[in-house]
Amino acid sequence: MAGMIKGFHHGSLVVADTVTAVAFYRDVLGLVIDSSRPDLGYPGAWLNVGEQQIHLLEVPNPDPAEGRPAHGGLDRHLAFYLDDLDQLIAALDRAGVGYTLSRSGRRALFCRDPDQNALEFIEQVGR
Repeated sequence: MAGMIKGFHHGSLVVADTVTAVAFYRDVLGLVIDSSRPDLGYPGAWLNVGEQQIHLLEVPNPDPAEGRPAHGGLDRHLAFYLDDLDQLIAALDRAGVGYTLSRSGRRALFCRDPDQNALEFIEQVGR
């Protein structure tokens, strides 16, 4: 079984409203929509993150949006590399999106999207 899995293709996140979620991921985080998403019978979007994707699913959410840990590192989350954490901080500040710094000691932060999905961003210059 060793070596059977070759890579990571996408992570899916449940959202209440695709338009609102896309505004966050595209306009605040700068991700690009993949227009090849077929009609799957429910609203959603595919967003490119390098060679991987985030799939937004506008379906009933089985998880509560309330009562999540204030620090996203204590919750399920997706983690991303970036070159410049300060650029992201400026974008989050402009959009009024709160965040917490990583407790690991590395240059990283956690924030939540409009549906309270936790996201981690790790600065790794030249990756």
